[in-house]
Formats: sequence, C-alpha cells, structure tokens
Amino acid sequence: MPPGFHLLIAAQFASALADNALLIVAMAWLDELGRPAWWAPLLKFSFTLSYVLLAPFIGPLADALPKARLMAWMNGVKMLGVLALFAGMHPVAAYGVVGLGAATYAPAKYGLVTEMVPAHRLVAANGWIEVSVVCAALLGTVLGGALVSDLWRSAVQAHGHPLMASLLAVWLVYALAALLQIGVPDSGARYARTSIHPWHLVRDFFAANRRLWRDMQGGLSLAVTTLFWGVGATLQFAVLRWAVERLGLGLDRAAYLQAMVAVGVVAGAAAAGRFVPLRQAWRVLPAGILMGGLVVAMAPLERVGPALPLLALAGIVGGILVVPMNALLQHRGHVLLTAGRSIAVQGFNENLSILLMLGSYASLLALQVPLVPLMMGFGGLIAAAMALLIWRRSGTLRAPAGT
Repeated sequence: MPPGFHLLIAAQFASALADNALLIVAMAWLDELGRPAWWAPLLKFSFTLSYVLLAPFIGPLADALPKARLMAWMNGVKMLGVLALFAGMHPVAAYGVVGLGAATYAPAKYGLVTEMVPAHRLVAANGWIEVSVVCAALLGTVLGGALVSDLWRSAVQAHGHPLMASLLAVWLVYALAALLQIGVPDSGARYARTSIHPWHLVRDFFAANRRLWRDMQGGLSLAVTTLFWGVGATLQFAVLRWAVERLGLGLDRAAYLQAMVAVGVVAGAAAAGRFVPLRQAWRVLPAGILMGGLVVAMAPLERVGPALPLLALAGIVGGILVVPMNALLQHRGHVLLTAGRSIAVQGFNENLSILLMLGSYASLLALQVPLVPLMMGFGGLIAAAMALLIWRRSGTLRAPAGT
C-alpha cells in the first residue's frame, strides 16, 4: 500500500470508534431522561440526516480541498458535537452535529483511498478499510457499553456525573483521530473547478446519481450496498434490544455481544480482500441471501450460547458481501464521475436507505410490534432483495445486445 495509507486507516478507525461509542452513551442519556425505546433510533436518524441533505455539496467540497486536511477539520466538528452534549444540548440534536462532521468526512475518506490506491489494489484496500470501519462500529459499541457500565459508574462517580466522564473519554478519542489525520499525506490529486451555485450543484449531483444507477456494474453494487447499510443500521438497534429482551442482558453486556459480529466481519472482509478479484465481485451476491436467513434463524433464540456462532457467521457473510461490492462501486464511480462525487452519491443512497428503515423501525416500535417477527421480517427482506438482484443480473446478462 502507498505511504500514509495505514495512517489513514488508523485515523478513520479512531474517528468511527468514537462515533459509535458516543451512540451508546447518548442512548444511556436518553434512558436517564426517561425517553421511551423508540427514541433510540432517532439518534441514528439525526446523525444520518446530514448525509442525505448535504449530499449534493459534500462531494464537490471533498474534491475542492485537500482531503486529508478536510478530514482533520471534520473531526473538530465532531468534537464540538460532544461539547454541545456536555453543555446540555438534547442528545438527538447533539448527535446530529456529530453527523454533520461525519457526513463531510465520508467522501473525503473514500475519495482519498481511490486517489492513493491503483484500481487493481482497490479490493484489498477496501478489505483494510471495511475491516477497520466495521470493527470501529462494533468495538465502538463495546467501548460505549463499557462507558455506561456499572463498573465505570462506580469508578468515576466520585468525580461527578458518570456520563460526563464518558463524554470526556469519547472527546479524547476524537482528538486522537484528528492528530493522526494531520499526518496523512496529500494525494496530490486536483480536479477542475466547477460552479458552486447551489442549484447547479444539486442538478449535477442528481445527474451523477442517475449515471451511476444506470451503469450495469455501478447500479448493481449500489443497490447491494444501499440495502446492506440500511438494514444493517436498523439491525444494530434491533440486536441490542433483542439481547436485552430475549437474552436478558443489560445494555452494556448487549453491546459487548456485538464483538462476535466484529470478529466475523473481520474474517469475511479479510477473505474477500484476499481471494475475490474486482472483476468477479458479483460472485459474492448469494452471501446476502445467507445473511438474511441467519437473521431469521437468530430471532427466536433465548440463550446466549446458540446466538454467538450465528452472530459470528452473520458477520462473516456480511464482510464477504460488502467488501467486493464496495470496491466495485468505488471503481465504477471513479471511472464515471470523480472520487468525491461518486462517494457522495453512494453515501446519499445508502443513508437515505438508513433514514427510511430507521424511521420504519421506530414507527413499528412505537406501535409495539413484537421484536421477534420484526427481526424476522428484516432478515426476510435482505434475502428476498438479494435474490431479486441476482435474478435481475442474470436476466441482464442473458438479454440480447441492443435490448
């Protein structure tokens, strides 16, 4: 890998670790405020909203500025969000400020990877970056669980409110990410200046969105990653609630349980990065059907023992699925568009999916839909959608030229 790549991995790992630890701390804060369970998904909803609303603008911004430096600035915005929560801002609003920084950080991060790494190494590079992203998400959940545990509370309560100490710990992780990011070298890539008029940016963004969806390989990979991250973000909350209700764990121990998924994702992503070439990325699509089936099988369980291998296996097939699809999408986006714009289009679609699915999940919780059929429904949605994508791809390949 080129110089600075592994430092980039370390910086984005620290930043994403803090994002996900803060989510658990904010959920505990909502509990202290006495909010009902359906408020928890609204944290992720507010975090994700900036990804969708700012999508036409963050791609050109990432292309206009040195991406490594922009990422360091956005860690500063995340640190401001933590300070806002510390100062008394509502957790949903404060986590939205953190989401503003994350939304601008994302296209700079993935765009920098496509600028630094040649096309034939993109799957391997995405193996690295997706392992670090998913590990940060799940280990950040574990860290968040530790920061709201009884052990932590007893250790720090003599120095003030325990959740205030938790926020300070998260803030320090963001500071570390910013320091690491400063050391990442500039790729040297520069793009032609374009109009910064808001209407022109919106028009150009949706033109780029249509172009990527209409490309056979780009559209297929975009559909897979859009589905994967929408359902995955929703299942993050569903699995935490499932561990509390079905397995009888506290929020801190339920967060630790997700480390099993992290182990599986690391193994699956590493295998995909090593053994799946970019030109054969589509061969991993059946893994999506298996992943949906595993969620369906896991939902009725009531004991930790049988749940652990299913969680790990779900992580493995998820890593095998998403790494080649993400690499294919980045490659096609870089060919058809620019690095920043292609990642902004990807982020828009994936995060719109997250918003819609989280909104549906929160609504179903508010209507008191039982958890087991709810999880089985999401698992079935994954399997059915992946089967449809496989069928459509095979139909496209069989179609005569010119049809």
